[in-house]
Amino acid sequence: MKGTNKIRLLIVDDETGFADVLRKRMERRGVSTWTASSGEEAIRIVRNHDFDIAIVDLKLEGMDGLEILKVFKLLVPQMPIIMLTGHGCEVARAACLKNGAAGYLSKPFDFNTLLDMIVQQAGLEKAS
Repeated sequence: MKGTNKIRLLIVDDETGFADVLRKRMERRGVSTWTASSGEEAIRIVRNHDFDIAIVDLKLEGMDGLEILKVFKLLVPQMPIIMLTGHGCEVARAACLKNGAAGYLSKPFDFNTLLDMIVQQAGLEKAS
């Protein structure tokens, strides 16, 4: 897919198997991908590296995805954040969008839909 070769993505999900599979699929599409399994780890990574976009799971042990979203918006307000959840509800979706999430997807989701969201939100899609 055009436009993905320069995207730097951070995936935050405590389901390490899911995060690893998603990382591998993104990297096959030319997306430079990092993973974090906790909010604390994600914040350390974001403080030390630049990312074009982040994907954050809503339900995490310890610091939850909404808390991570709020911290990321303080640290890097321009970085788009897509929230993922396997336990979706309209209240959670509204809270995420109100706090600055660029998008919200429920698991399971279509990989190409997520990839399109990433390319669009990262602002790196090239003209055909």
